[in-house]
Amino acid sequence: MKTNIAVLVSGGGTNLQALIDAQARGELGGGEITAVISSKAGAYALERAKKAGIPGYVLPRKDFASNRAMTLALVEKLKALDIGLVVLAGCMVIFTGELAEAFPNAVMNVHPALIPSFCGQGFYGLHVHEAALAYGVKLSGATVHFVSEECDGGPIIAQKAVAVQPDDTPETLQRRIMEEAEWKLLPEAVRLFCQGRLSVKGRSVIISKEETPL
Repeated sequence: MKTNIAVLVSGGGTNLQALIDAQARGELGGGEITAVISSKAGAYALERAKKAGIPGYVLPRKDFASNRAMTLALVEKLKALDIGLVVLAGCMVIFTGELAEAFPNAVMNVHPALIPSFCGQGFYGLHVHEAALAYGVKLSGATVHFVSEECDGGPIIAQKAVAVQPDDTPETLQRRIMEEAEWKLLPEAVRLFCQGRLSVKGRSVIISKEETPL
């Protein structure tokens, strides 16, 4: 059974592109990206969707009085599109609890650090890597997690560490974490979800083994 996937974006869409490429290789485990929804008009991610033949939609954050108002409109749109999995891929809106309530353990986000480090309110984009370098960590990386009401606080699906180099800038660290971690972890997490291999027990995400055909 196919899982319809909506990818939520705000900017360039590099993680979206990783998902599009994985889909083209048949690596999304029966899932199909059927919608890309941007919080900003003119986001380059919408161009990526168009080139891949994926319908694109815009729900501008500026059109809504609050994050909750936007969240409610988004949930209505997702249900109308018969979405089974929601993926936040560089979406710069902090949605309220109604999204996770409408799609329990079916909303995932990729964060450019090893949660619980450098996460939560205010930790997005280059700010994450600036904070990691300022702290002097030797390892950073990326995390894919289910979305809960707490910002960056949902159960962790997958993590991958990336070494911090002595001469790193926020920009070089950001790029290396994308290339070595985010672009690999996110398609893999989506594949596992679409194969029905993820289950949540408390704060833990259990990954079941792939069934071997008889």
